[in-house]
Amino acid sequence: MVITDFAIFEQNGLIRKCNIPELISFISSNRMRTILHVDMDAFFPSVEVRAHPELREKAVIVGADPKEGKGRGVVSSASYEARKLGVKSAMPISRTWKLCPDGVYLRPHFDLYVKTSNCVMEILRKRADKFEQAGIDEAYLDISSRVKSFEEASEFAKELMEEVLEKEKLTCSIGVAPNKMLAKIGSDFKKPYGLTVIREEDAKEFLRSLQVRKIPGVGPKTEERLKDINIETIGDLAVANLELLVKLFGSRGTRLNEYANGVDHSEVRERHETKSIGREVTFEKDTGDKGQILSILDELAEEVHKDLNDNGFRFKTISIKVRYQHFDTHTRAKSFSFMTNDLDILRNNAKRLVDAFLKGNKKIRLVGLRVSNLEMCKYSV
Repeated sequence: MVITDFAIFEQNGLIRKCNIPELISFISSNRMRTILHVDMDAFFPSVEVRAHPELREKAVIVGADPKEGKGRGVVSSASYEARKLGVKSAMPISRTWKLCPDGVYLRPHFDLYVKTSNCVMEILRKRADKFEQAGIDEAYLDISSRVKSFEEASEFAKELMEEVLEKEKLTCSIGVAPNKMLAKIGSDFKKPYGLTVIREEDAKEFLRSLQVRKIPGVGPKTEERLKDINIETIGDLAVANLELLVKLFGSRGTRLNEYANGVDHSEVRERHETKSIGREVTFEKDTGDKGQILSILDELAEEVHKDLNDNGFRFKTISIKVRYQHFDTHTRAKSFSFMTNDLDILRNNAKRLVDAFLKGNKKIRLVGLRVSNLEMCKYSV
């Protein structure tokens, strides 16, 4: 018997010879990737309704105390009955009161939400090749080796939805796709208790008419800047001038264009304990434009704040990073005597910290924002 250390196979009509590690890499890279994004439906209110069945079918708003329309703070989450009346997450509680004065307003019970989340995530983790918890109420599952087609993946997802409902008495929605970004968009497409499958060949058409806000990480500021250059839908973004996008958003512009075309190469990875949350942007051209830098910092603050809320964290320390045109890098930080997840505190202090770097004639290549000294929220926002 002759044992060889190479293989011969056909690729694109050509006969190739390669060693065994190269063959394994080829097979792996050409395997159909199947990713699920599981998103719990109105998680905080649903957990509250599970504990208090008398609240079922009522407009339940979890967040700050409205104090008869004069309260401060924002909505953490709202039931679908409240959402039908126009209530949204992060909406000022005073405005929410005007829309929904007869709603049931509850302070958050984060200890209960975390305990429930842990139970749900354990169900999901056992069903995945690779698992990544993306927030207190959402996770990515790579199930590529467990299914052979998207038809099988759809059945797999249905079984998973039923298992979560049976064991935890909570509903979730799932997106099935060849990458994380598409799966996340899919999980939000039909809610509650919805299942959306996006095949690679259908991705561009599926995305084409959706608003750019549907892309993960695109907030109000980014949406506004895209509208300024007549980009409103993901289809518009897919065919936009890449040089212009990079000029406006730095390296992030390339990623936005890839997302709009259904492309995302990021892997599903298990996250360890979160010690900090941050974002940074590299400018296409080094800049000394204070307005541009502060505008980008606003966007970074919104993205970091969303991550904080999605994961149920508060922070104590803010850090700013600036890299100048000659690659010398500097940081400044500020720690508070209290824990917070307030967006205004984050945004205003970030601007104060960066101000010291905006004096003089040095141009900036990169700006970053990070929060640390995190803890899980235990009280109302």
